[in-house]
Amino acid sequence: MNILDKIIADKRQEVALKKQLITSSQLTKYPLFNRNTNSLATALKNSKSGIIAEHKRRSPSKSVINQDLNVQDVARGYENAGVCGMSVLTDSKYFGGSLDDLILARASVKMPLLRKEFIIDEYQILEAKAHGADVILLIAAILSREEIKNLSELAKSLELDVLLEVHNLEELEKSIMPSLDMLGVNNRNLKTFEVSTDISKSLSEKIPSDFVKVSESGISSVEAIQDLKNYGYQGFLIGENFMKTNDPGEAATSFINTLNQ
Repeated sequence: MNILDKIIADKRQEVALKKQLITSSQLTKYPLFNRNTNSLATALKNSKSGIIAEHKRRSPSKSVINQDLNVQDVARGYENAGVCGMSVLTDSKYFGGSLDDLILARASVKMPLLRKEFIIDEYQILEAKAHGADVILLIAAILSREEIKNLSELAKSLELDVLLEVHNLEELEKSIMPSLDMLGVNNRNLKTFEVSTDISKSLSEKIPSDFVKVSESGISSVEAIQDLKNYGYQGFLIGENFMKTNDPGEAATSFINTLNQ
């Protein structure tokens, strides 16, 4: 069993328990459930930088990245830096995040927030909406085409943007459907955790132009983004590069200023 299999097995248990504690109908009564969402896809189309900055405390591949900062300060720093949106890890066991992080970020900023989670159940999409997300992530590696269709259509009915993440051509081909806004290519192999932007480059021409192309993971230089822009990418998810510093907002500001020069 690889790390992804372990995460999903744990996630199924976690979701089953959560459903016993808070019902789906209770989630729809949360104050944030009816707020108007902000489109990340639109923000990326209208941006010069295309940066989606991440809040991530730790990961299975890197152990501790940064446990010392509070999410509100990180969110405000990113927004002041001019990023297009913020990705908030909500998995607790493997990434040290929580839905509280999403609520605290939502209370601090107006920019689009992506709930970064291993979504396997419609319940988690209701959770995302109830806790202030504007965007959800779906991972093709853990979902069938039918599941991607059902989950993305539910998200769209709730006015949430959908970022679908793929790692190879097979995942991409099974995933293309109108209920997606963005197609993300993860440069990290989820089984080996090796990283290379060559994956984004090789898949770029296979992604229809109807979708905003997003490159994820392993992006640490302005040169890498300038290179990927030549392949039609408009979004760039950056996590550890900012989070490993003492001031992620300042790191993002400096990075974006250099990129826009």
